[in-house]
Amino acid sequence: MSERINLNADLGESFGAWSMGEDAAMLEVVKSANVACGFHAGDPLVMRQTVATAKRCGVSLGAHPGFPDLQGFGRRRMDVPAAELEAMLIYQIGALAGMARAEGMAVTHVKPHGALNNMACADAKLAATVARAVRAFDPNLILLAPALSQLVIAGREAGLRVVEEIFADRAYLDDGNLVPRSQPGAMVHGADACLRHVLAMLEAGALISINGKRLPVKAQSICVHGDDAEAVATARALRDGLQRAGYQLVSIPELA
Repeated sequence: MSERINLNADLGESFGAWSMGEDAAMLEVVKSANVACGFHAGDPLVMRQTVATAKRCGVSLGAHPGFPDLQGFGRRRMDVPAAELEAMLIYQIGALAGMARAEGMAVTHVKPHGALNNMACADAKLAATVARAVRAFDPNLILLAPALSQLVIAGREAGLRVVEEIFADRAYLDDGNLVPRSQPGAMVHGADACLRHVLAMLEAGALISINGKRLPVKAQSICVHGDDAEAVATARALRDGLQRAGYQLVSIPELA
């Protein structure tokens, strides 16, 4: 029996007249979509259209909540009190859940976005706030969290099902966190390079840092950022390469 793995993408990030990414093409490739919920990107119409397309493509839905930072695309750090952040997250998950219900679908997982995700990976208290918000909305939701992060620990401590992901298009530091986008070498460019990056980590059963350090992990899901110009080509290369390597691509609910 082939090993199962998930391929996911961050989508629904257009806003009004501003278009980002090729969501329709991505949804033909990936198995799960993390949909922006209006705070860092996305708007009500974009959300509903993304949900409807995901339904047609048989792709599972996840909420992708972030800081209230449209200008910075949710990639700027913010200091938000825990109670306020918890309410923001519940608000965003609820918005996508409403759109999903209108289209006859359901939200099955949550993945924080951008700076919120990065900060919660390293900050146990912030990670606990995120996990608490997810559980408060629905304890049956799955938390999609970066491998080896504080989010993984917090999710499990909150009693949530957790799926650990690795990034196809991002490089890692020796501590398992992502290389900040502001630093050289943060991004892995090109579909072939991304596939080699992922296959090397899967074969090693470890995150492989920019310095070659190996941190053992059981990766269950692979993320491709939908806003990258090479996203569709990368997603297709990953799908085809993973299948050639004997992996079966499944949705996040099928994993958890």
